Amino acid sequence: MYKNDQRTVITLDAGGTNFVFSAMRGYEFIIEPITYPSNAHDLDLCLATMVKGFTEVISQLKEKPVAISFAFPGPADYRAGIIGGYLPNFPCFRDGVALGPFLSAKFGLPVFINNDGDLFTYGEATGGALPEVNRRIKELGGSRQYANLLGYTFGTGLGIGSVINGRLNLGNNSCIETFCLRHKRLPGVIAEEGASIRSIKRDYGVLAGDPDHDLTPYDIFLIAEGRKDGNREAAVKAFEMFGEVAGDAFATAVTLTDSIVVVGGGLTGAVKYIKPALLAEMRSTLKTMSDETVQRVQMRVFDLDDELEFAKFVVGDPHPITVYGTESKAVYDPMKRTGVIVSKLGASKAISIGAYVFALNALDTAEA
Repeated sequence: MYKNDQRTVITLDAGGTNFVFSAMRGYEFIIEPITYPSNAHDLDLCLATMVKGFTEVISQLKEKPVAISFAFPGPADYRAGIIGGYLPNFPCFRDGVALGPFLSAKFGLPVFINNDGDLFTYGEATGGALPEVNRRIKELGGSRQYANLLGYTFGTGLGIGSVINGRLNLGNNSCIETFCLRHKRLPGVIAEEGASIRSIKRDYGVLAGDPDHDLTPYDIFLIAEGRKDGNREAAVKAFEMFGEVAGDAFATAVTLTDSIVVVGGGLTGAVKYIKPALLAEMRSTLKTMSDETVQRVQMRVFDLDDELEFAKFVVGDPHPITVYGTESKAVYDPMKRTGVIVSKLGASKAISIGAYVFALNALDTAEA
């Protein structure tokens, strides 16, 4: 969808440290990124930086862009383009800023702002993991195609987005979240405290007996790899604990949406230590009061990055059954299935593709 579209949309990667401005056409960036400090502590400077960056992008384009579209941290009323509330990385937006209307008035363009988890998932659903999975299924002779996708970003927090039947599900309040589900290991605490950058640092410190360390998650990954001095067992265990907590959150979300899951974000570099525990949790069981065993996720969960598992995912369990009262046969495949795959686009590009497709789809829908 829109992969060959010739319209241009201006994008922004909005971080608390830097703003990275660019423009996209047909799922590809068409200019070199422009980076400025975000000045997130000062509203006047922050907004002036946005105007400067978008102005520079427009000056490099040969054609007029059709929209500005990007992700910005919440809380927010995304439909209205208003950002406000507790934003640790953007304290100057705390009292509420009508960012979308401001930019629209400045540039005379439609402005679309969404949550990064939503746009990450939408990008993966339209130009990344979901079409890739469906393409590979066809190549292996399968007929089943998938339209539901959950996207998770592993980083500062536990971000999520949901695409249902190919459409971005924004909910009633742009508030589809799993960060606030219960932490499996600490039921009175939110899941994000066990599945985020800070959880890796904290858990390593506790396990290694060094709570005051100044290591980054990448440092801890290098320790797990045996490429840096430190407590390797604690490093591996910290990532495993992350996977267990994330897998518990995944299991709840997958059960409610019957979706495939794509994972992105900086911490996916350590996915080899995270994914086994994550999959084990999704494949775990629960009990009924009569002591019957029930699968935690009703679908069979596959690792879609593993070629052998992907092949089993495609094949399923088809077998012929007789149509009652006739000699005819029908093929029945009772195996319900889902899977987890790591983003090949990377979170930043997936978010930009999601922003691009969201803008064009909104414009086309409005004109229809």
